Amino acid sequence: GVSAIAAGTDHTCALTTGGGIKCWGGNASGQLGDNSTTNRLTPVDVSGLTSGVNAIAANRDHTCALTTGGGVKCWGYNGYGQLGDNSTTNRLTAVDVSGLNSGVSAIAASEADTCAVTTGGGVKCWGHNGYGQLGDNSTTNRLTAVDVPGLTSGVSAIEAGTYHTCALMTGGGVKCWGYNTYGQLGDNSTTTHLTAVDVSGLNSGGNAIAAGNFHTCSLTTGGSVK
Repeated sequence: GVSAIAAGTDHTCALTTGGGIKCWGGNASGQLGDNSTTNRLTPVDVSGLTSGVNAIAANRDHTCALTTGGGVKCWGYNGYGQLGDNSTTNRLTAVDVSGLNSGVSAIAASEADTCAVTTGGGVKCWGHNGYGQLGDNSTTNRLTAVDVPGLTSGVSAIEAGTYHTCALMTGGGVKCWGYNTYGQLGDNSTTTHLTAVDVSGLNSGGNAIAAGNFHTCSLTTGGSVK
């Protein structure tokens, strides 16, 4: 009865085949979404999300859900605005991401920010931006979703590392932005970038992407990993 799972630092969530979400583990910031801050040793329902969910994303101590209607809801820690509800107030139950009640096809959660791919192939991000990981050419934290310049269309998937973000393009190219001290943006530099840059050697042929704390990987259409 489970179709997908997502894990934060000390909590885990599952999406059921019926479109509901159940979470368990640490709950100090309300990241389990059951209207409490009580740790749970077994799965509990996320309040108000027992159906109608299409995908989930979790990191550190916040969680987000993509609804079947294309909206985004988040809950948990919100100190940097990563819940996108135009506040920095922790939420013990799911709240709507401002301006994203519909039109979203995918979501990704980083340590303290969140990003979404729109049905038109654009990227919007919100939350912590100290290293430019929101891609809006600034280091200003955003409490609501902002567009990533140059990525208003053509994106098929999104992934978020600790302080960097990457997008898979419909043509198979990969673009990344944010913290780059360890070369995690793949542009043959260690320069942090506030807007999206191409990953060297991956202008095409990418099929899926994954981001760790300070590194990124891509699965190619030929079945290899870079």
